[in-house]
Amino acid sequence: MRADDQLASFIARFTPEIAACAELVLDRLRARMPGATQLVYDNYNALAIGFGPNERASDAILSIAIYPRWINLFFLQAVKQRLADPQHKLRGEGTTVRHIRIDDAKTLDDRAVLALIEQSLAKARVPLPTDAKGYVMIRAISAKQLPRRRQ
Repeated sequence: MRADDQLASFIARFTPEIAACAELVLDRLRARMPGATQLVYDNYNALAIGFGPNERASDAILSIAIYPRWINLFFLQAVKQRLADPQHKLRGEGTTVRHIRIDDAKTLDDRAVLALIEQSLAKARVPLPTDAKGYVMIRAISAKQLPRRRQ
């Protein structure tokens, strides 16, 4: 099975509302980062898709995690990048990552969110390629997983 098709099958296990939102978010992020390698991890509690310049997870810049009731957009280098966040959109207390909860794809229309994405891409430790075509790579599938639909 092609990686794109496999990713689509992972997303289809969520509720129609979450799956539709996830597809819209992915479409928006792919349009903004056409050269990004998309690293897919079908984990125990979420489906995670990282966007980076290569196949190294440590170089990923942004990711989304799809949960049964919401989606988070993670800024994987946010703390070191010192992203300007005057609207206080970013959440998290860790030493590296911050995130924004996405309740619907319109969240990506918010100027403050778009500015955070642009900053993160501009300040990336390893920039995205400008002359490559992005692709999907399935990196891990957990044998044991929580249900993907709300209980």
